[in-house]
Amino acid sequence: MEQLNKYLDVAPEVQEALAAGKPVVALESTIISHGMPYPQNVETALAVEKIVRDNGAVPATIAILGGRLKAGISVEEIDYLGKKGLDVIKASRRDVPVLVAKKEDGAATVATTMLIAAMAGIKVFATGGIGGVHRGAETTMDISADLDELGMTPVLVVCAGAKAILDLGLTLEYLETRGVPVIGYQTEELPAFYTRKSGFKVDYRLDTPAEIAAAWSTKLELGLKGGMLVTNPIPEEYSMDCEYINKCIDDAIAESKEKGIKGKETTPFLLAKVTEITGGDSLDANIQLVFNNAKLAAQIAGEMCK
Repeated sequence: MEQLNKYLDVAPEVQEALAAGKPVVALESTIISHGMPYPQNVETALAVEKIVRDNGAVPATIAILGGRLKAGISVEEIDYLGKKGLDVIKASRRDVPVLVAKKEDGAATVATTMLIAAMAGIKVFATGGIGGVHRGAETTMDISADLDELGMTPVLVVCAGAKAILDLGLTLEYLETRGVPVIGYQTEELPAFYTRKSGFKVDYRLDTPAEIAAAWSTKLELGLKGGMLVTNPIPEEYSMDCEYINKCIDDAIAESKEKGIKGKETTPFLLAKVTEITGGDSLDANIQLVFNNAKLAAQIAGEMCK
């Protein structure tokens, strides 16, 4: 840890909670910079932190600021990331050493949030949806680094399934290969981000935060490397129509191919395009599912501390 202290800043509140054995939940910062426009991005980030607190845990929003790895950032720093928006580098694992060396800013993706959370000793993380295997990946090899991170870093990730713009079947296959248990919270079906249904089954259904905490604690005690993925369906009242959203996604993917969009530009482009096509409905759904995941993550973290 001494070497990491050279690069890592753990916010005092987060440090105190970890030292006292209190629940802490990591939160990502890509949703602030790349997920939605200002000031909605900042309002959402602060609302997510409040939900974590209201459910008995300490929030730790993760980012890279001035080359420092941050586990827990201030309201001012959240506002800074929100205003800087797309000018902040979307930082995956590969970007971390260069951003740190150059003392630059980075918004943490799922992979980087897991990485920094693990360095700080945080075991539970709430996000919107994970990255995964993109459609057509059998020829493009476009597979998110989130999946490999889940295969090697000991952090439990609560999400609303993989982003619906992905190939969900191949994403599940890849997670199985990497030894990552995919848990459905009160469901046997993998949720598909904007919708509660995907047609694909999860590995296990668990019905309470206590059951999930027990399974996760057991994985850690067994010394099995890697994380665990908890998929938490979007609340019924915010779930979008499956056929409608899939048509919107197909249209967005067709446009991204026409424009030659590749690599880490793909997901932000597709999500923004889907928001545009749905007249903002998909963004509203996105915000509600993040709130829902923050609540469950805080409850799981609380159970783990009992």
